[in-house]
Order: sequence, then C-alpha cells, then structure tokens
Amino acid sequence: MSQDSTTVPETARKLSGRRRREIVAVLLFSGGPIFESSIPLSVFGIDRQDAGVPRYRLLVCAGEDVPLRTTGGLELTAPYGLEALSRAGTVVVPAWRSITQPPPAAALDALRRAHEEGARIVGLCTGAFVLAAAGLLDGRPATTHWMYAPTLAKRYPSVHVDPRELFVDDGDVLTSAGTAAGIDLCLHIVRTDHGADAAGALARRLVVPPRRAGGQERYLDRSLPEEIGADPLAEVVAWALEHLHEQFDVETLAARAYMSRRTFDRRFRSLTGSAPLQWLITQRVLQAQRLLETSDYSVDEVAGRCGFRSPVALRGHFRRQLGSSPAAYRAAYRARRPQGGPVDRPERGERPERGDRFDRPDPLDPRPGEPSLMAMRRAALPAHAMTGAPLGAPPPPGGHSGHISHSPGHGGHGLGPGDPGKPDTDLYAPRLPGQRERPVG
Repeated sequence: MSQDSTTVPETARKLSGRRRREIVAVLLFSGGPIFESSIPLSVFGIDRQDAGVPRYRLLVCAGEDVPLRTTGGLELTAPYGLEALSRAGTVVVPAWRSITQPPPAAALDALRRAHEEGARIVGLCTGAFVLAAAGLLDGRPATTHWMYAPTLAKRYPSVHVDPRELFVDDGDVLTSAGTAAGIDLCLHIVRTDHGADAAGALARRLVVPPRRAGGQERYLDRSLPEEIGADPLAEVVAWALEHLHEQFDVETLAARAYMSRRTFDRRFRSLTGSAPLQWLITQRVLQAQRLLETSDYSVDEVAGRCGFRSPVALRGHFRRQLGSSPAAYRAAYRARRPQGGPVDRPERGERPERGDRFDRPDPLDPRPGEPSLMAMRRAALPAHAMTGAPLGAPPPPGGHSGHISHSPGHGGHGLGPGDPGKPDTDLYAPRLPGQRERPVG
C-alpha cells in the first residue's frame, strides 16, 4: 500500500452533522505526563496558517472532576469538560496515568458516544488503554509503547496489538507508540486531512522529520512482562534465550511446552504481545547486535552464533529491524566508542552478559544503526523529544496490504531479506509468506 494513502474500513461511521473533523478535543486526566499531553495541544492548538498549515480548533477537556495534576506537580485547568466532546470530530486521548487503573466510566461513555457519531478517536502511547477499556479497539489492530504492549495484549485479547509500529491507522480509530511517536501520528493526521505539503510545513515548524523510517523494533529488548514469571512458558522462554546460538524453530519451543503449535502461538502472544516467530527473530537480531558491539567475530560467525542459517538471513532481518547492515552498524558503533579501548572478545561458546562494558542496561539508550553520524544528525529528533534514538536508513521496499497505515518508511514484515512477501529460506524457523502478527486461532 502506498505510504501516502490510507484505506478507511467499511465500518467507519458517517460523521454526525454537529461534528466537524477539524474540531479537535484533547481529553486530559490527572496524572497524565505533560510531554504526551502537550503534543496534540501544540500540533492542533497553534495557528500556523502563515506557514501553510490549515487551522484546527482545539477544545481542551477535563476527563474527570478532580484537579488535573501532571509531571512535576503542575496543576492544569481545562476550559471544557466531557460535554465538549459532543462537538468534536477528532478526539485525542494522550497517555493514561496508569495502566493498572480503570479510566472513569463517564469518560468511556463519552468516547463511545463520540465514536458512534463518527468522530475519529486517537490514543497516544498508553492512551490506547483508555480506548481499549471503552471497547473501541476490539477486533482492531493497535499499538502502544513497546514496554506496555504485552500488558495491553493480555488484558484485552480481542485487540490485535503490534508492538513494532510507530502508529497504526485503522480509519476512525488510531493509536501510537510511546512518547515522541505521538508527534508522528499527529503529523499523519494532518497529512491525511490536508496533504503532504501541510504536514511538511508543520514538521519544519516543529523541527522534526515529516516521516520517520522504521518502527519500534530498534527499542525492543529482551525484557518480557513480569506476569510471565509465574507462567509455564517462562521456562521455555528462558531456554530459548540461552540457546539462541542454536538453530531451532517455533515447533521446538512448542514441543518443550508440551503444546500444539496453534495453542503455543496463542498462549505466547497473550503473554508477550508478539507472535513467537517474530519474537524469536527479534531476539536473534538483538544477540547479533551485542556480538557486533562486543566481539570481533566476522558477520558470518555472528550469523552462526545467533542461530541464523546464513549471513544473508542475518543481514535481511538486521536491516529490517535496525535500518543498517551488520557491517555498517559495527563501523558506526566503533567510530563512536572511546578511542584506545580493546574489543572484548568472548571466549568460544560464551555469550555476552548484560552489563558488559559495551552493553546498555537501558533499552532506550541510543543504538547507532546508521552508516554515518552526519545522517543521524540530519534525521534525528530534538534531544528533548526522544532519548537519543537514532533513525536508520529506510528498509527494503515493501509493506502490508490491508487498512493499516504503518509508520512511514517502515517496510513490510515479510521475513526474508528481499521481497517482504517471500519466505526466507535461509532462516531455520518456518514461516508463512506475508505473515502478520495476529492472534492464531
């Protein structure tokens, strides 16, 4: 599907006569982080017609009758309440204060009513939990911050959670990944409403890229939800992480769990928010990333030590997830590390441990994946908007079919290094052409 087009599902409702798409209501709750809350306020609440950006009308609404306290103890006053949602054609819910707390019932009712009358509903970051609690994500694709995606998938099993995307457009319901991905989604909304020129003009004013390549893959780490610790699958997951250097497939994991492949896929996804095959590929790529940083193994050796049957398979998946070839990634990493320090080569058969000198305990730390530092500086977001997250080169052409408008420039999720719809015969794990992360069964 073209990056500039969005297919609206047939289920999209006709907008009620009293609602207008350019009237944007931002629903604020107490405890919401100020950064995510400020994104729609800045995008839709400032008149930039002099720069060629069509004007929106902003309604800032309180989602509950309590003082709206935010980051740092600041207290906000919203000029409107829930009743103002009846006029909005676009309703934005920034990050929800706690994924463990249910949103106010009155706010959920107002969101359902707005959606029934045709309003476009948008959830930024953990705002997806509010949309899910209102039942607006049932049977739909959605995303959220990668760290909370497993919890969203487990709590709302009817939601098709894809933790890899920067944002997902399902026509009248849209969701974004964490923090700065809210900017990506808001720019996408402007692009959808008024075209690429208007979105580009707004991006220049915000000093951000009009389209970011890639998705959340570069920020994914080996972390899994805490709930899995008490689940029988925990032992299987631990075994997989300790044997990534071996060639095994998802059937092997299912057999170790004493489950059929179908049951294993369903259980694994309910716990982690990811299909087991994609999770396994991601872990192999992360292991390759660490070996490229902490050893002087050749790319061929790295491929073998991460369970890939050939370096061709490694290169394809590495570029798809990190936007760079393994060789370019290593060169960029070594160019940035302190001079004079030797590369610690693990003993044969030894895997680098967390906390090694070149490892990063924080999965959101910068992971250089670009051929040059200059390219990173040209493409990167402002330092206050993203915690040093570099932007990789666009992956090979490709994409999904269907109605999901994925993060701009992000290639398809085909598992081969070439055509996204063609199976990668070099990877030991079996797969289906054009496989997508949807619940199995």
